Amino acid sequence: MLRIDLNCDLGEGFGAYRLGRDAELLDYVSSANIACGFHAGDPATMRSTVQLCLRKGVAIGAHPGLPDLQGFGRREIAITPAEAYELTLYQLGALQAFVHAEGGRLQHVKPHGALYHMAAKRNEIAAAIAAATASVSTELTLYGPPGSELLRAGTAAGLRTASEAFADRSYQRDGSLTPRDQAGALLESAAEAAAQVERLVREGKVLSLTGEDLSMRADTICIHGDGVHAVEFARDIRALLERGGIAVMPLGT
Repeated sequence: MLRIDLNCDLGEGFGAYRLGRDAELLDYVSSANIACGFHAGDPATMRSTVQLCLRKGVAIGAHPGLPDLQGFGRREIAITPAEAYELTLYQLGALQAFVHAEGGRLQHVKPHGALYHMAAKRNEIAAAIAAATASVSTELTLYGPPGSELLRAGTAAGLRTASEAFADRSYQRDGSLTPRDQAGALLESAAEAAAQVERLVREGKVLSLTGEDLSMRADTICIHGDGVHAVEFARDIRALLERGGIAVMPLGT
């Protein structure tokens, strides 16, 4: 039977500010990437999101980002490998404490935003993130783009890795995501996103924005929780997959 993990970035509010419809999204995804306080999230949000995940049976992952609340972690910052290690370890430790206190288990790590893209291309940043993850637990799974430095570094560090594709983003001909400031970067239709996901799962292929057919392995597929239509996308994608006999479940189950 075909199966896929659907993951979503959650817990991205901060203080009095709320972002996304987390409780609703958790009805449709199988794993969550929880913000750890640097690009978004705060102690109360982290705790309540962990509790929601455990209540709904959704696997928990850490979503460490760059220290950039104003830019939501999507602006690249010049950091050293040592800083990449330290900021990753700090954020994993914070979330792991909340997970442990609530009687749960941390399943995976997925860097956020600019840190994710930096680690995809730069071996020294990728190696630092992988080392920080392995120092917390070699049982954790590291999520990253297919064929990226991040996945290579994870394997070298003795971690399980998962190739990630995106439901709600378009791709360039080289397999990279279309930058958010370019037209067509975000898929606007739930039906379009669902069709892209089904083809990734069944055929291991995705159509680029410029019309090329790309081969792409996907162990897990991301739906961005801050998208305007995130809940509708998640609902329609899960319904399409299940109608087609594709099981939605966390990795390792």
